Amino acid sequence: MIKQALENPISEAVVLENMYALNLMLDDGVKGIDELYPVLSKYNNTKSPNIQVFLAGIYRKTKIPDAFGPLVSMLINNSLHPFEDCNFDPNEEIGGAILDYLA
Repeated sequence: MIKQALENPISEAVVLENMYALNLMLDDGVKGIDELYPVLSKYNNTKSPNIQVFLAGIYRKTKIPDAFGPLVSMLINNSLHPFEDCNFDPNEEIGGAILDYLA
């Protein structure tokens, strides 16, 4: 169900809800979430700071090797084009995920 909702999202809220569920599942030790990378990678170029935060959190917890490059790309793009109407900085989560990959 989560896979289908992420493949064909109705709205950003639906994407966020399902990524939040994936984060909770990772916290509970659910295995196999890394197999959803092909679906999650669809959001690697998103401009939504909300989606970026959840995506970085999922990548941080799964450490999918293919996700490292997109995380670096998000960080660079956000640095070149900062969010003006955002009350938080998604680069904190993205940077934290990158540091976890390097540790």
